[in-house]
Amino acid sequence: MDEAPLLIELADGVATLALDRPAALNALNRALRATLVDSLLEMDARPDIRAIVLTGRGRAFCAGLDVKELGQSGNNVTDNIGDRDIGATVTALKTPIIAAVNGLAVTGGFEIALSCDIVLAARSAWFQDTHAKIGLLPGWGLSQRLPRVIGPYRAKEISLSARKVTADEAAQLGFVSRVVSDDELPGEARAVAMAIAQWPAEHVARIKSLIDRGYAMPFGEALRFEAEEARKRNAKVTLPARA
Repeated sequence: MDEAPLLIELADGVATLALDRPAALNALNRALRATLVDSLLEMDARPDIRAIVLTGRGRAFCAGLDVKELGQSGNNVTDNIGDRDIGATVTALKTPIIAAVNGLAVTGGFEIALSCDIVLAARSAWFQDTHAKIGLLPGWGLSQRLPRVIGPYRAKEISLSARKVTADEAAQLGFVSRVVSDDELPGEARAVAMAIAQWPAEHVARIKSLIDRGYAMPFGEALRFEAEEARKRNAKVTLPARA
C-alpha cells in the first residue's frame, strides 16, 4: 500500500491535491480512492479553503481504477469500489474544484475530470473511455455527463469506440475549458482557483449550486427555479449607495 498516495498543498485559500502514484499512472487503488474522498471532504469543510485544484504527478492525471489490484482482490468491482463514489463526492462539493489534466485521463480518470466544475488541460493531455474495451459499465457519471455536454451522438462515438480524444479536440467539443502548454498548466490552474477564491465562499457556493441544480432540470423549470432562488436571496441583500 502506498504511504502517501495524495499530496496536498494549501496556500492563499486554494488547496491543490495531486494524485501521487506516478509509476502506476495514478491508477486509483483502494488507498488512493479512500484518501482522495476523505481529503476532498476535509477540504470542503474548511472555511479557509475557497477553491480546489485536482491534478496528477508524473505523466498522467489518472489512469482510472487500478485493474491490477482489482484482479488480485478476488472480489467483484462493485464490492471493491461501491463505498467510494468519487464522481458523486466531487459533484457534491460546495467548494469549486478545477481539474488540471496534465496527462492521460482514462476511464475513471475521465469520469473524475468530467465531475469537476472547470477542466483545464495541458497540450499533451488526452482522454479515453475504455469501459467498452474492458467490459465494465461507468458508475461515476461518465455515460450521463459526457452526452449532456457534447451531445449523445458524439458521446457514443467516443465511448463505444474507446478512441483517444486530444486536449484540443476536447476543448472544441466543450468539456475542456482551456488548453495551455504543459509548463503553464499548474500556474493557469492556480490563477483560475485564486480568481474564484477572492470572492465570498458562501455566495460562490450558491451560484455553483444554482448552475448545477438548474442544469439537471428541464429549461423552463430551471428558469423558474433560478427566479425563485433569486427572489429569496436578493431580498436579503442591500447594496451600498453610490456616491
